[in-house]
Amino acid sequence: MKFIDCTNYQIHFNDWKAFEGALLNMNPSTCFIIVDENTEKFCLHILLEHVDITCQIIKIPSGEQNKTLETCQFVWTKLMQKSADRHSVVINLGGGVIGDLGGFCAATYMRGIRFIQVPTTLLSQVDASIGGKLGVDLMGFKNMVGVIKDPSYVFIFTSFLKTLDTDQIRSGYAELLKHGLIADKKAWSILSKVGDVTTLDFDQLVYDSVLIKKGVTEKDPNEKGLRKILNFGHTIGHAVESYWMDSKSPLLHGEAIAIGMVSESYLSYRIGNITETELFDIRNTITRIYGHNPKYLKPKEELIALMRSDKKNYNGAIKFALLENVGHACYDVEVDNDVIEDSFLFYKERI
Repeated sequence: MKFIDCTNYQIHFNDWKAFEGALLNMNPSTCFIIVDENTEKFCLHILLEHVDITCQIIKIPSGEQNKTLETCQFVWTKLMQKSADRHSVVINLGGGVIGDLGGFCAATYMRGIRFIQVPTTLLSQVDASIGGKLGVDLMGFKNMVGVIKDPSYVFIFTSFLKTLDTDQIRSGYAELLKHGLIADKKAWSILSKVGDVTTLDFDQLVYDSVLIKKGVTEKDPNEKGLRKILNFGHTIGHAVESYWMDSKSPLLHGEAIAIGMVSESYLSYRIGNITETELFDIRNTITRIYGHNPKYLKPKEELIALMRSDKKNYNGAIKFALLENVGHACYDVEVDNDVIEDSFLFYKERI
């Protein structure tokens, strides 16, 4: 079975024997599994078939709107009530919300207990579970409270992707596209030509995408430089996702990042980094997969205000990760507000 060695942990792929052995070797005093209503229904029974110790279940509600300190307090309280100690282990069984929040709760409970990431969505398998970023949203701003702490292990089982609907697969696919654009031109060329993303065999695609993220995060674990390229599409995308989160038509993370990647590709073009042909190829690919949703890039003033609260900024200046060319990226790029507004207009143009 495939696995990837990281500096402080291993990432295993489709290997239940390795999961069983890892949990046995950890010898936890108590074991906790954090789920939501979806992973409780579709994934928990599969996991429990491979666990030989008694585990206590902590269930939280699904959705980005529940990725809050209030939910953390609920989890911390449950851990206390169920006698979790410093020798306990938390298994986070779910998508990015459970991985981020459950990991954050484990990393801060009693100043840190061990945890295992078992990501069940495409998005969390290729992105959220890798690199140790943990945290929650605050006052509608994405990931404003958190830590960087590596898990003990990551176990990726692509069979869990069969439990997802089409929208969730498409959402996660945005991160595969991003990894190609910022770090692997050949991967972008292959991924951009795919027709129906739901028919793909993700075993190799997930492995290759995880290798890209692992390579970037290990060179810069604390996001002082290179790791910032992983934020391509996310400065505008996070603002869009946050603004519409409590509306009647919220966007999934990948859908918002898709909009962000088109707009930030335009910024890359405006500073002379990519060609017009490359720009339109990116826009046409992304809108073919995700549709054209111009309403989400308004109101522009509020979106730019949200962007100013992005964690990557310095002294009020909006800092972008942009394409240096297709397959490479740069970071800490400042762009004038009028150019940002032009990028909105570029996305919103009739296709």
